[in-house]
Amino acid sequence: MTDETETPRTLGILAGGGNLPFQVAAAARAAGRSVFVVGLEGFVDTARLPPWPHEVIRMGAMGLILSALRGHGCQDIVLIGPVRRPSLFDIRPDAMGTKILARIGRAAFAGDDGLLAAVIKVLGEEGFRVLGAQEILQEALGPRGLLTRAAPDAAAMADIARGVTVARALGAVDVGQGCIVQQGFVLAVEAVEGTDAMLSRCGALARNAPGGVLVKVVKPGQERRVDLPTIGPDTVAAAAAAGLRGIAFEAGGAILVDRNVTIAAADGAGLFLLGLDPDEINQGS
Repeated sequence: MTDETETPRTLGILAGGGNLPFQVAAAARAAGRSVFVVGLEGFVDTARLPPWPHEVIRMGAMGLILSALRGHGCQDIVLIGPVRRPSLFDIRPDAMGTKILARIGRAAFAGDDGLLAAVIKVLGEEGFRVLGAQEILQEALGPRGLLTRAAPDAAAMADIARGVTVARALGAVDVGQGCIVQQGFVLAVEAVEGTDAMLSRCGALARNAPGGVLVKVVKPGQERRVDLPTIGPDTVAAAAAAGLRGIAFEAGGAILVDRNVTIAAADGAGLFLLGLDPDEINQGS
């Protein structure tokens, strides 16, 4: 029989960039969990770390990372926040990192999905349980339906349908999770540069017509505990700067960072936010 008074498991957070790692930390603490943050050097917002027990460790020092997690009693781990995937030549793995790379094997040279699945497997073998951020954050996943005052018209819906087809095709070969479509033309697709960089370069490509749309969906077969599509206030600001009319995402398959703030930002910019029915997306793939 489970002891209902059992102390909640300590959560370790491997933190990349952005605000989301700290939202996860706050939600975990509010739920009664102890929290320890490993900030990945060069990516984590170090100014946000002081309220939390933490260490800043470079990505390749896996021996130090695992030792820090164990030393603080971490049993569960969340990997969250954007991290630019480094060249293997830049990782400079320590002894444990070298052993882990050997265990990951060919997945280290594959796309993000294969690599992340292999990393989760290795962490499991090391005695940790990897959780998705959505398992800690309440209402983290974007819901189905329209979230904003602005709504897509028929032309925007046609661009969204086109974007879903393109994004699913990209995801099937593990390239990216999103694209930008205007009047049926694909202005940009997401690859290793990420959403913000894609948005920053698409503005100059826009046609002299009503703005395009950003579409983000989960890759087919994606490991959902890590690297789900993420949309936040910065995404909205970048989409508005690029002249887009709105953002469509897979409902239940995208994390909305600071949901109320994100929706308010979209309303302020006159953009729509639309959660797409995942069953319809999957039927179209």
